[in-house]
Amino acid sequence: MSELERTRWGGLADGKATATGFFRVEEIDGRWWFIDPDGGRFLSKGVVSVQFDHDNIQGTDRRPYREACTRKYGSRAAWRHAAADRLASWGFNTLGAWSEPEIARAGAVPLASAAGVVYIAAAYGETRGGWPLCDIFDPEFEQFARAHAREVCSPQRDDPHVLGWFTDNELPWGPDWRGENELLPSILRAMDAPFSRRAALALLKSRYDSVEQFNAAWQCALTAWDDLAAAPLKPPPFRRNFFTNDRAQEHDPAARGYFADCDAFAGLLAERYLSVSAAAIRAAAPDHLVLGGRFAYVPPGDVIAAAGHFCDVISINCYDPLPDAVIEGYASTGRPCLISEYSFRGDDAGLPNTHGAGPRMPTQHERAAGFTRYTTAALRHPTLIGYHWFVHADQPVQGRWDGEDSNYGVVTIDDEIYPELTQAMATLNADAERIHAEAVAVQA
Repeated sequence: MSELERTRWGGLADGKATATGFFRVEEIDGRWWFIDPDGGRFLSKGVVSVQFDHDNIQGTDRRPYREACTRKYGSRAAWRHAAADRLASWGFNTLGAWSEPEIARAGAVPLASAAGVVYIAAAYGETRGGWPLCDIFDPEFEQFARAHAREVCSPQRDDPHVLGWFTDNELPWGPDWRGENELLPSILRAMDAPFSRRAALALLKSRYDSVEQFNAAWQCALTAWDDLAAAPLKPPPFRRNFFTNDRAQEHDPAARGYFADCDAFAGLLAERYLSVSAAAIRAAAPDHLVLGGRFAYVPPGDVIAAAGHFCDVISINCYDPLPDAVIEGYASTGRPCLISEYSFRGDDAGLPNTHGAGPRMPTQHERAAGFTRYTTAALRHPTLIGYHWFVHADQPVQGRWDGEDSNYGVVTIDDEIYPELTQAMATLNADAERIHAEAVAVQA
């Protein structure tokens, strides 16, 4: 690709797309792209959590990054200006989740902002038992979602810097590192989620000709469906282990029907959650994109299908050494894919790196090489339209609020740059559009 003129947002100003004044998505020549407000083909190259008030030390109110930046810059406004220009100098054009949206206008060039996580399910579940027990089939969920999205999104509804809105972050769709519970038996045991239990019971009745068939699959002894509606279900008969990837039970004929029921219900929950959440965001900010729920792992196929139906973009947090398998896991949606978190940690940074996801590398040089290898691989996928590095500044050596203590930053906790990593980022970011576009010709 020869050198092309760029828009003020950094998109390719080649006349292949139409400007609308806001970010949108479009498939061009077999590849997906964001289209920036000026009509440029745009890859979202971002950094997560660019914020002055970065992580507090676990169990305290101390925020060492803020302390260092106060000494270094004197004010939040001065820091914002410096942070924006520094990101742009490394070829980044987007603020990732949990960043300060004001930074988008603070530098010499505008930045896109994907800072907003609306937290629709999380906010609804705060006083209702948490996900998935917050009974999202209750008609009240729709009213809540619209009001909450209006409160969060409406103040920026006319802002062209906004890339889009994430609905939530890393909701569980089945067994994961937080526990081995399937969503369906969890709901069937939840007597305070009557609307969701009713939906679960209707699904099971549609999948079995009789309660006897259900008993055989679930190893129960119900005398009638009313038994399931009236009392919590006993502990489930089978389980899948997320950490060991021990899925042998799924090949057991006795277990296969049970797991199929669990996956179908996860899809039913996803349809309800994403349809309501996407509609609420679009009502509050009709010109902005719905960026999805930031999947932490590839969920059941019915969940993926629901995301494809209701989201403009599928957002994934992928801390694998390479992203290919995970990106391909969402290809069936036909929707573009944004890597909303990924990272590599260096063991020479003086941080424990004992808590947190992602590969550990011996040195900063190898950490930078990991970034280049991963991001180049991602760019060669037709659906990939962006990548957001986690995170802007390192976590405290003592551990942040949840104990994570890792070398994720492009800068240290004292706001010193990691030169090997940022140089690698600047080099690849400058070449990203060529890699993405040339891969079309290779795969055509």
